[in-house]
Amino acid sequence: MPIYFYSTKGDYGCFSNFSRHGFELDGVYWPTSEHYFQAQKFVGTEHVDLIRAAKTPKQAANMGRERTRPLRTDWEQVKDDVMRRAVLRKFETHADIRAILLSTGDEDIIENAPGDYYWGCGADGSGKNKLGQILTEVRTLLRQRIAENP
Repeated sequence: MPIYFYSTKGDYGCFSNFSRHGFELDGVYWPTSEHYFQAQKFVGTEHVDLIRAAKTPKQAANMGRERTRPLRTDWEQVKDDVMRRAVLRKFETHADIRAILLSTGDEDIIENAPGDYYWGCGADGSGKNKLGQILTEVRTLLRQRIAENP
C-alpha cells in the first residue's frame, strides 16, 4: 500500500517540507526544509537570509516563488539535489522522524499534492512525485548507514 502525505498533519506529516523539523546545513540553522530549499534559489544574494528568517514555511515558499528575486541560472539543473540535501539532513537530525521514515518498509511514498505535478503526484496521479522519490532514496541511504554501523 503506498503511503500518501501532503500536509504536516497525520502519521506522515513529518514528510512535508513544511514540518517544523529544523536542521543545520551550510553552516547555518534552517527552521524547515522548505526554508532551505527556497533560499537556495538565490545563493550568493541577500535573499537567502531573508527567506531563512521567514516566520513560517508558507512565507518562505511564497518568497521563493516571487519572480522579482534573481533566480539562479542553474536552478532547474540543481533543484533535485538541493531537495535531496535538505531532506537527508532533516532525517539525519531528528531520530523521531527518521524512525517514522524507516518504518515505511518498502512502500512507495507519494506526495498527494493536487497542484504539483513535479514534486507531487498532481490531481490525477500522473505527476512525477519527485519529493516522494527523494524520501524513498533517503530511506534507503539511512538503512544502508544503519547496516554499516549497527
